[in-house]
Amino acid sequence: MSALSQAFRAERIKLTTLRSLWLPPLLAVLLTAGATTAVGAALGDVDHNITDDPGVGVFYGLNFGQAALVAFGVLLIGQEFNTRMIDVSLAAVPRPGRLYGAKLALGALIGLGAGAAGTAGAYAGYAATVPADWHGPAFARAATAGVLYPAFLVVFCLGVTALFGNLTAAMGLLTPAVFLLSPLLSGVPGLREVFQFLPDRAGQYALRYADDPQLVYGHWTGLAIMALWTALAAYGGLRAMRRRTK
Repeated sequence: MSALSQAFRAERIKLTTLRSLWLPPLLAVLLTAGATTAVGAALGDVDHNITDDPGVGVFYGLNFGQAALVAFGVLLIGQEFNTRMIDVSLAAVPRPGRLYGAKLALGALIGLGAGAAGTAGAYAGYAATVPADWHGPAFARAATAGVLYPAFLVVFCLGVTALFGNLTAAMGLLTPAVFLLSPLLSGVPGLREVFQFLPDRAGQYALRYADDPQLVYGHWTGLAIMALWTALAAYGGLRAMRRRTK
């Protein structure tokens, strides 16, 4: 077994033994599928916002599920910073890049799993409650984005947390940015042109079926923008990890 495989196995064991780590992805799936189903059952016949663009209705629950995904990405490395257990982890895996890479790989895999399960559950719940044609040519793209978005979000949050080296600081930045500042300010004229390039805004556009003439990029480009932000955050976290261990 390679050193990286051993580091990944150690991270996987942490995930399965610490409730604070394995509960958020499970909660993300339940919220994503459950909220979509509940809203579809309650408003599917009267609210055209969730039927005119099926992507809005299908992924309505992701607005709630991503809260748990942000928490998971931060906790995956942040709690070790706050408890100083990162020193123990680095003693067991002396190369910070290897330890960090194992955490990134685990976060990405869990994010993909949560994305696949949440997307499948959301589509099933939407189809069972909303009398709308949610198939069409945009289905494959939106479903793909639904699987990838959670993985990108988890890795992005993990990278930002590693960059700060502090759980509280990362949670204090990411939570309001994703749930308050980004959605609200992206609708303000003059700021929309800038905030449309934020990772969550760009990534969520790939979930939609309809085009938005106010955005200067397409659906797939939105997903690519989020992927770029994710790569930058992951690289920044790696540089910070290496700098702290010198």
